Amino acid sequence: MSTASKSTPASAARWTRRGALALLPLALAACAQSRPLPAVDPMPFAATPAPVAPVTMSPLPNFGSGPSNEARYGANGVTDEPFPVKPVSLNRLDQQFLKQTVPNDTGEGPGTIVIDPHARFLYLVQDDGTAIRYGVGVGREGFAWNGQAYIRRKLEWPDWHPPAEMVARDPHARPYKDGMPGGPGNPLGARSMALWQGDKDTLFRIHGTVEPYSIGKAVSSGCIRMLNQDVIDLYSRVPLGTKVVVRS
Repeated sequence: MSTASKSTPASAARWTRRGALALLPLALAACAQSRPLPAVDPMPFAATPAPVAPVTMSPLPNFGSGPSNEARYGANGVTDEPFPVKPVSLNRLDQQFLKQTVPNDTGEGPGTIVIDPHARFLYLVQDDGTAIRYGVGVGREGFAWNGQAYIRRKLEWPDWHPPAEMVARDPHARPYKDGMPGGPGNPLGARSMALWQGDKDTLFRIHGTVEPYSIGKAVSSGCIRMLNQDVIDLYSRVPLGTKVVVRS
């Protein structure tokens, strides 16, 4: 596995507006990245996933408290990051895919992440009978993945390392065969959480995106993409070892 150092704000100066726009096609790319893997204890979720009941969420209004959508996703929503987090034009995104609190009908216990690729939702189960629900983008046909895993690695403004197969087939990826530093033009967005099964990296990630209006669609190479505002929020709530269930 190759190694890349963590990006700093100074490194962002190398990215021009033209460069960031040129990277947009890579937002559809696979999500592999590499850095030194932190030492962690063996995780309890290495076994073959147990059958689980399908998620059946009723269309209920948000009954949670917190900032308004305009405050959360607007220009002043995230201000303490080393790189700018672009605001989301709410009139360009289906409102059901914005963060909200809903009843927990997942059948999973508190602290579990449950992803429903068909409905395009990610749930973080709470301990009060509710779940925080976020909209996500999922893998397009032929790139979907499902099963049970756990979060083994968490990265802020992660570097992107396209896998060799992508470098071979995609000319847009070839300039970055040795990696792309984290930053506002990086297809992994503001955060990345790597999904492992036992001691094996699945190469699938929960991560941010430079294409916010792809949320709610099946366009990625298998990874679960979130609005940068939402992936920052989720990242702050879940520790290493968090159980992740991706529905079939």
